[in-house]
Amino acid sequence: MLVAIVSPTLQPLHLLAQSARAHAPALLAGADDPHAELMALVWGPRFDREHAHSLLAALPWPEPAIIHTLEQAATQFDRLALAQQQRVRQLIQRHYGLHQSQWDNAISYS
Repeated sequence: MLVAIVSPTLQPLHLLAQSARAHAPALLAGADDPHAELMALVWGPRFDREHAHSLLAALPWPEPAIIHTLEQAATQFDRLALAQQQRVRQLIQRHYGLHQSQWDNAISYS
């Protein structure tokens, strides 16, 4: 079994990413643009809890695990240094770019 070693500097980002990967698909399933919704949550210097609650309200039955993970993500994001918060935004943008290029490739082959 391989165990990833994460540097202490990146540990907060790693924890935030783990929690996001676990429940973001369910939270953002009905969104027209999931990346934009995710970016809206982390755009400012503090996690946008009001926007998060609106996303939760759109779910028919939000699971307690999703609510808990969202609260943890908000707290973790708010504790990040500004440079780390910017890194989170860059990772979301990079993921969006990868997603878009895959979609563009799929269209060009059809």
